[in-house]
Amino acid sequence: MKVLVVGGGGREHALCWAIAASPLLTRLICAPGNPGIAEIAECFPVGAEDIAGQVALAKREGVDLVVVGPEVPLTLGMADACAEAGIACFGPRKAAALLEGSKSFFKEIANAAGAPTAAHGRFTDAAAAKAYIRAQGAPIVVKADGLAAGKGVVVATTVEEAEQAVTEMMEDAIYGAAGSTLVIEECMVGEEISFFALCDGTHAVPLGAAQDHKRVGDGDTGPNTGGMGAYSPPPAFTEALQAQVMESCITPVLAELARRGTPFQGILFAGLMLTAEGPKLLEFNVRFGDPECQALMLRLRSDLLPALLAATQGELKDFDLRWEKSASLLVVMAAEGYPAAPRKGTEIRGLEAAAQVPGVQIFHAGTARDEDGRLVANGGRVLGIGATGATLKEARDAAYAAVAQVDWPEGFCRRDIGWRAL
Repeated sequence: MKVLVVGGGGREHALCWAIAASPLLTRLICAPGNPGIAEIAECFPVGAEDIAGQVALAKREGVDLVVVGPEVPLTLGMADACAEAGIACFGPRKAAALLEGSKSFFKEIANAAGAPTAAHGRFTDAAAAKAYIRAQGAPIVVKADGLAAGKGVVVATTVEEAEQAVTEMMEDAIYGAAGSTLVIEECMVGEEISFFALCDGTHAVPLGAAQDHKRVGDGDTGPNTGGMGAYSPPPAFTEALQAQVMESCITPVLAELARRGTPFQGILFAGLMLTAEGPKLLEFNVRFGDPECQALMLRLRSDLLPALLAATQGELKDFDLRWEKSASLLVVMAAEGYPAAPRKGTEIRGLEAAAQVPGVQIFHAGTARDEDGRLVANGGRVLGIGATGATLKEARDAAYAAVAQVDWPEGFCRRDIGWRAL
């Protein structure tokens, strides 16, 4: 098979890495890709959100399967465009991708399916939103309805902080149109887990769980980010809890979307809070998480490619995936100034030495080559240093041993990835 992976971050590097190991693969291309991906796939300079360009590339290169990494191309209708061109695409159609594209649509589907989630209100008027906050009290969660690159959520500990979030999102439009509608919900207490299920429109297969670290600083301090590291499997998420989530969240939501004529094919990423009353949905995403994908791919024993294909063909009913018994952990190295204004263009050395640490795999996220061919930072989250080990502690020790080999003074990372489990 010829496969095109859409995107150019750490998640896409991990997907390319897993797909490249498949005996079914004859050619792997990625657009736009990055220097790390370029070592295992042919990269083409087509933007991830350039739907027409990506479909034209797939047609020109005779691609059999398109695998979409980021959420934005899916919400823009890339799967629909591929279908019109007669090309199989792993990822939901635009109507189903609204699960991530609109938090109020997610709430509507979850409630219709009877899936457990936080009580909430939906607002298009700032004054009404602030009145609701004052009536409910704090802590309370304010969310931009649309896509905000993982940053449109404020967990407010005071009423004043929540009202400030409303002002910034609705009146100051810091997230553009994404904040013109807000979802304001109760603040759930517990441990947060990322759970993934592979879906074919009717059936779903568990694809494992991971725990992300959203805040920029050690001890979960500082502003939210796209994710500073992850590990898998999280000990708090037992097999019994997984079965409960499949039954209470994944299966009924798939059935509700199919009932509406918008069946969901692709990855359903459930953001969960393990509360005292049981697991509840924080949100749905419609693609692999980043950096959770990297942690999951490090543990996957099965061939990923036939699993992705089966999802596009409605053939997951009797599908099974096998996982390594080992643990995996990924440390994100970010550029100085992230998440506000990351510094670009600084040189990164030492990756060859880092890759020699046993059990380590390095994923590129925000890297580029300068005109002299040097590897430089070209984004906020720049590298993912992943490792596996017989125990989570072994994986963590290996990952941080590799981090110590990276010669990049302008980079930083959290030093406590996996702290909840360890």
